[in-house]
Amino acid sequence: MKTLVIAIGGNSLITNAQHMSVPDQYAAVVKTVHHIADLLEHRYRIVITHGNGPQVGFILLRSEHSRGILHQVPLDSIVADTQGALGYQIQQALENEFRRRGLKKSVATVVTQTLVNRDDDAFASPAKPIGEFYTREQAEERMRVEKWTMIEDAGRGWRRVVASPIPVRIIESEVIRHLVKDGYVVIAAGGGGIPVVADENGILCGVAAVIDKDLASAVLAKEIGADMLVISTAVEKVCLNFGTPGQRALDSMTVAEARRYMAEGHFKPGSMLPKIEACVQFVTNSGHEALITCPEALPAALDGHTGTRLIP
Repeated sequence: MKTLVIAIGGNSLITNAQHMSVPDQYAAVVKTVHHIADLLEHRYRIVITHGNGPQVGFILLRSEHSRGILHQVPLDSIVADTQGALGYQIQQALENEFRRRGLKKSVATVVTQTLVNRDDDAFASPAKPIGEFYTREQAEERMRVEKWTMIEDAGRGWRRVVASPIPVRIIESEVIRHLVKDGYVVIAAGGGGIPVVADENGILCGVAAVIDKDLASAVLAKEIGADMLVISTAVEKVCLNFGTPGQRALDSMTVAEARRYMAEGHFKPGSMLPKIEACVQFVTNSGHEALITCPEALPAALDGHTGTRLIP
């Protein structure tokens, strides 16, 4: 039985700006897990990872509005909070889908830490914007009092920026591997995992950073010996010249081709680029294939009828 790590994108949690409430998010999750349950009927073992960008923003905004009344919430704790809340939604939706289908499967959400290198260059040059916009005066106060790093963002105001270090290792990967082997559907590495660093004795400590969930998913997939990394996103296939008259969908590409397309600028940072980078990393390190497609096309894509495969 093959093991899949399926990284679900933001469209599986928030469909648009008009549907961002918790009930709206749950409704989106229900639609996505319906397609994932189809795969379980095909006898796959499955680990689900997910993003958390907007949800982190919501918690930061609540924390800002309660400023002076309640303590500020550290970013690593916010990632942990979103892992629990989103894991709960995905877990409940899956369990309900299993009951409807008569599938005897159990789901476990694992609060997951991701080790990063304390000397990662990203910590010296934080560049990942998070949270809301501030005036210059507010930003100067946050930088003085909270020791935040902040930048002026294209004339729209000032925003906090944090490091986005490269994931090195998933701390709970062995636990996840055992759960999968025992037949559990596992939800893990939410939001790329809680970023932690280790001292010379291996003692862990959380840090103010965010980790790309696709890159973390690639590390997790390699560490648990997954047969395929599957990235579920808003498009059925990866395209070259996306959004232009010369747009061309790809059925497959080799690692070498993917690297050439990245160098030619076909994939946008913050959109398709990190997904391609994660797939290249997994395929290179494992020798297995990766797949990119949309949730509704997952069963057909795994059968080889659609989607874009990255191959060694």
